[in-house]
Amino acid sequence: MSSEHGSTTGESIIQFPSNADSLDTAGKGILSLLQQAVGVSEESNRRTREVAQKLAQQLRSADEQVKELEADVRYYKDRAQRAEQWLLHIATEIEKRFLASTDDRAGHAIGVQANSSPLAYAPRNQRRA
Repeated sequence: MSSEHGSTTGESIIQFPSNADSLDTAGKGILSLLQQAVGVSEESNRRTREVAQKLAQQLRSADEQVKELEADVRYYKDRAQRAEQWLLHIATEIEKRFLASTDDRAGHAIGVQANSSPLAYAPRNQRRA
């Protein structure tokens, strides 16, 4: 439905009389401004959708990166815990094999302190008897 007002909604537009009366001029002016507002609104909505799509893609990408980083954190945390366990095991072996034999030979006269073992420096949750 085409008219001189360029209706894009498909609704019928009331034709104003052709005499140039001020009411007709005001009505045509209002319709023209309304059409401009619709155009601006549609353009704004289009740009908003584009920005929202870009942001959604960035969010998906960031979410994937977070998941990868979380997996890395789990991997390195596991490795750190295993390294602590190995260090504790090594310290225990050192204490058993070297310090115990040194204590037996030197006796307690030298004054070896009870807290001087490597186990005294291990994290409390990693100490094993």
